[in-house]
Amino acid sequence: MAEKHPDISPAREPSVDEGQLAAEKQMRDIGAELYLEVRQYSREELDAERKIVLRKIDWVIMPMICVTYTIQFLDKLSLNYANAYTLTPDLGLQGSRYSWVAAIFNFGYLFWALPANYLIQRLPVAKYTGSMILLWSILLCCHVAAKNYAGILALRFLLGMFEASISPAIMNIVSMFYTRGEQPLRMCVFLAFNGMATMVGALLGYGLGHAHSPNIKTWQLIFLVIGLLNFVWAWVFLWIMPDSPSSAKFLTHKQRIVAIDRVASNMIGVKTKQFNMAQAIEALLDFKVHCLILIGMCCGVINGGVSNFASALIKGFGFSGIYTTLLQLPTGAIEFVVVPICGLAAGYFKNTRCLILAFICLPPLGGLLGIRLTPLSHRWTLVGCTWLQYIVGAPVILSWNLLTTNIAGHTKRSTANGLWFVFYAAGNIAGANIFFAREAPRYFSALTGLIVCYCAMVVIALVLMVYMAWENKGRNKKYGHGEDEQAIQDGFTDITDGKAKHFRYAL
Repeated sequence: MAEKHPDISPAREPSVDEGQLAAEKQMRDIGAELYLEVRQYSREELDAERKIVLRKIDWVIMPMICVTYTIQFLDKLSLNYANAYTLTPDLGLQGSRYSWVAAIFNFGYLFWALPANYLIQRLPVAKYTGSMILLWSILLCCHVAAKNYAGILALRFLLGMFEASISPAIMNIVSMFYTRGEQPLRMCVFLAFNGMATMVGALLGYGLGHAHSPNIKTWQLIFLVIGLLNFVWAWVFLWIMPDSPSSAKFLTHKQRIVAIDRVASNMIGVKTKQFNMAQAIEALLDFKVHCLILIGMCCGVINGGVSNFASALIKGFGFSGIYTTLLQLPTGAIEFVVVPICGLAAGYFKNTRCLILAFICLPPLGGLLGIRLTPLSHRWTLVGCTWLQYIVGAPVILSWNLLTTNIAGHTKRSTANGLWFVFYAAGNIAGANIFFAREAPRYFSALTGLIVCYCAMVVIALVLMVYMAWENKGRNKKYGHGEDEQAIQDGFTDITDGKAKHFRYAL
């Protein structure tokens, strides 16, 4: 019999055999106590509330995540929009200096990626995330006071550190509130708000470009306005966002039980705060994790190049600074439409995540070939090819979803998430530094690098799909179909996907 654990006790003594009772006493998951209360209700009673609970979660959690993602991506794009004006001459960022200012953000991100994921596991996720939003809003406002190259470098490094928490925190929140089948669409919807940020930022950059003041320059005004938006939102986030379904104030006690019952089928529990070294080592040795972090690195290279050099590319096609920001408006619309469609397809068609990830890499790959081969006289064709690069959000979010649904064991998942973001940040650093000023306006070295990354993602996604299908087939043959009550209990007792015989992978 398993060792007795005093932290969790059922609301009433269930009628179970000794083996099941022993399993319950091992549960350290923050949702375990509510999960044990599930037995107080019939399946009909619980199912009657499921749609109501999902609707409430969608009306509270999704808007919070979508707005947070919009303003956070706006922060990242702020440097790109500021660069359309006098940022470079004012701070002496000529030559390779601007590339390093763009890249240093990702050094901060890389430095804090693993610690951020472990803190998300140990601390109340909403309070931690809200505090990070507050800190980075203050840092963004401080960009106004930057006077030179060194000053802007230091600010961008710190901003990268504080923003390293946001994406893994939101992944954590989505996995706590949504089922496997619901996650792809929701995750793609909130990432599509990167497109909204691109549209808002382009309009903001264009509008602020018409503001002229002897006291503050246009690029300073961009940082100040975006920073103040973040500051206000931080307090809203801290006030409304719950740390888990167990503490969601917008749900009744019974609805919290239903919320836990809904996500129990994910086979990963809700959240366990204890660190487990064996799980961290398992993550480092897991082939699935290796595939996903390589996809993350490729996405980072593409994102690092495109997000920081879209203005430079479009300028090189023969457009003025103020229209350069306006011409990035359609990129947001493309991302806002295409990314949710990918999520809808991945949620509707079972076991298609890897296939969709591979397929969605093809349009931007075609766009890169277009930029490389189209004559400069066809500048609108070149701009259209540049717009296609903003679909990179789709492979990013699908790889996140593959992480949240296929990695069980909370320390293992925190480690895998942290590694993904470390490699993503490293990719961003590389992507921002393969655009050599001497190669403007086509940047042949950079385009070659991005083409290789897209090709690699297609191959890795297909290899990962075959590997997980092979694993599922082997487990079905050896242990039966799986995804049953035992798989749910394994999730609440913090057993990893590698050791849980009844766990099955979502392709």
